[in-house]
Amino acid sequence: MTMRVALLGCGYVGLELGRQLSANGHHPIGIRRSDDGIAAIEAAGFDAVQADVTDRDDLQAVPDVDAIVFAASSGGRGADAAREIYVDGLRTAIEAFGERDSPSKPDRLVYTSSTGVHGDHDGDWVDSETPIEPTTPKTEVLAEAEQIALEYSAEFGIDGTVARYAGLYGPDRYRLQRYLEGPVTEGYLNMVHRDDAAGAVRFLLEEDLGRGEVVQIVDDEPVEKWAFADWLADGCGREHPPKRTKAERLADGDLSEPAQRRILTSKRCANDRLRELGYEFSYPTFREGYRAAIESVCDGES
Repeated sequence: MTMRVALLGCGYVGLELGRQLSANGHHPIGIRRSDDGIAAIEAAGFDAVQADVTDRDDLQAVPDVDAIVFAASSGGRGADAAREIYVDGLRTAIEAFGERDSPSKPDRLVYTSSTGVHGDHDGDWVDSETPIEPTTPKTEVLAEAEQIALEYSAEFGIDGTVARYAGLYGPDRYRLQRYLEGPVTEGYLNMVHRDDAAGAVRFLLEEDLGRGEVVQIVDDEPVEKWAFADWLADGCGREHPPKRTKAERLADGDLSEPAQRRILTSKRCANDRLRELGYEFSYPTFREGYRAAIESVCDGES
């Protein structure tokens, strides 16, 4: 069945999701507030509406849809900016669409969150059912937003899904030099390629799965940063980069408090639920996902 899907905050993942939905015969509508954002959506080949996702009046310009994907970004700013987008903005979007006359209102919401809400598990495994332990003001905001997506949306007859992303990578976000040049601090990387971050949400929408639950979107293999850096170096024909323990990096005394927390936060994220639902990854591990990046380095392009 063809779907009309509003992509609220149509950036790195949203643009790819729109392309995938369009390719499968659906009707995505990207929502951005800037002229550049609208131009990017139009260049991706699907419809755009210029609106602020936190402004209820602006959202009235978005046509009726079957589903909403809330993937807005706070632009890497602090907890206050995150609250404005992820908590206040999400509530506003739910109200703006949920109060439309039935049957024109959507019955499905996907909110894109972060595995950062798990906090530190000393390298142990966490999955969609692991109780979350946010450790920073910003991840506390993300945890609150997850609750809004699952519970507040239900008050409007909308089934919420939390798509909890691991670290995104892919075109324009490979960050090779960080790991090729080092120094590399110990810890785990939990990653998902942009195409699978979008593909998993598309899959949940098309197959009508994941309603009312959290689905962790991460690839099959968390990897130690040191091992990942050495693998990249071998693939690029370079020397292994210098490495540092957490204690050595913290002893430098030049890290902000949030950066210190990131270094001290260690976990391995599992995708059991997404696999149980039947999603098949285009890039099941970093080995497949980084192949194009390694080839570009070897060809002298990066």
